[in-house]
Amino acid sequence: MKTICVFCSSNLGADAVYQQVAADLGAILAARGFDIVYGGANVGLMRCMAEAAIAGGAKVTGVITEFLAGKHLTHSGLSELVVVKDMPERKAKMEQLSDGFIVLPGGFGTMDEMFEILSGGQLGFHKKPLVVLNINGFYNHLKAQLDFMVGQKMLLPQHASMVQFADTPAEAIDKLFGYQAPVVGKWIDDIRRDNGHKV
Repeated sequence: MKTICVFCSSNLGADAVYQQVAADLGAILAARGFDIVYGGANVGLMRCMAEAAIAGGAKVTGVITEFLAGKHLTHSGLSELVVVKDMPERKAKMEQLSDGFIVLPGGFGTMDEMFEILSGGQLGFHKKPLVVLNINGFYNHLKAQLDFMVGQKMLLPQHASMVQFADTPAEAIDKLFGYQAPVVGKWIDDIRRDNGHKV
């Protein structure tokens, strides 16, 4: 595992702890010798993480859309900037370039990126790990929602466990290496059986 993608917000958030941990993550990834991929912006938690990583000597690649680049939101100090047509292409490129994913607090865009990776892993399109950095309890409700989805039989436990949670940047990085991807054929057979089909 060489290249880690970080999904995070273009906002700074209501608590300075988000900014600090984003910077800590960038610095630790750099210190451990990882290359980094992220959304390419120079605002919010994205900027905090990227600038700490750059200061630490990491290769940092940004992937941004033509629209956002046209709004002058790109970071000028990146090792590489990839400009793509739209958001679907952006997500696909970030996945293609990366070996694993860490999710910081964020909004719709961060959630979209995270669930794109999880859906792809669920279907067996890739076997890449994803870890959610649960700063300040930001993702406690996500944990509860996943449990509720399992309880309502809308999500299998092995798929809920694809979302690994960590409390610190160091723990998040370590958890990337212990991931076991779900077996696609088995859960599809289980779903067919639960819906009354012969397997």
